[in-house]
Amino acid sequence: MENEKKITQEPDKLKEEKEKVDVRPAEFPPLNPKKGAFSQETNIEMLFDVPLQISAELGRTSLPIKEILQLAPGSVVELDKLAGEPVDLLVNGKLIAKGEVVVTDENFGVRIIEILGQEARIRKLQ
Repeated sequence: MENEKKITQEPDKLKEEKEKVDVRPAEFPPLNPKKGAFSQETNIEMLFDVPLQISAELGRTSLPIKEILQLAPGSVVELDKLAGEPVDLLVNGKLIAKGEVVVTDENFGVRIIEILGQEARIRKLQ
């Protein structure tokens, strides 16, 4: 019987020893960027080929589903902006500038009349 107890106790001790894990905080070397290795000019050049979506927003409105289902060719949808009011120019959905609609040849375009500063963009988010 004593031999049986020893055999059953030994696997438990081995199991406890295997479960012990050495835990310590992660250690990282200090970040010491080399001066002159990368200039700001070089870093910005890396972004030149990144595509961005630019859109001009004439205005917005909110309609119930019932009214949307009744829309047909020739229907007029009122927007929240007045005629002649500047349109919003958005880059990836973020307002960056205001402009006016222009027609060149047979294409529409937007002439930028104001680029919003960082403070104005932050106020728009709040």
